[in-house]
Amino acid sequence: MASALLHIAVQAADFDAAEEAKRLTAGRKDVGALVQFIGYCRDENGTLSALELEHYPGMAEAEISRISQEAIERFGLIGMSAVHRFGKIAPGEQIVLISAAASHRQAAFDGANFVMDFLKTSAPFWKKEHAADGSEGGWVEARDADDAAREKWK
Repeated sequence: MASALLHIAVQAADFDAAEEAKRLTAGRKDVGALVQFIGYCRDENGTLSALELEHYPGMAEAEISRISQEAIERFGLIGMSAVHRFGKIAPGEQIVLISAAASHRQAAFDGANFVMDFLKTSAPFWKKEHAADGSEGGWVEARDADDAAREKWK
């Protein structure tokens, strides 16, 4: 069996999910399933004009890599790609892409879910809301639901 492919990117630029799918599957005849999750910026019922994401450079990539490597080992993934944007992101724009390739669908679904659940709670990102009325909103607090989602994997 060929070694698992791991691709991590933290970037301001948008991403192409189809390109990430190709990155994980091109020339691989052992891939039976590819699961992708794309997270988008919501407008929060018209009250949000942008979400500003900041990260700790170097540390964010290292933590996403650690989480992704754990998913590869835990679920026997063939490949994992995690792309997370930073900067000011408008409603409707993509924020995060998680792609998991595996021999079987359940491993791919579980791997993608695992990485997303841990990324939400462990990777050093901070979100600031900008209101549609032009005012600057506050920093978004961690949610109990995100902690609960992570705990199911323990």
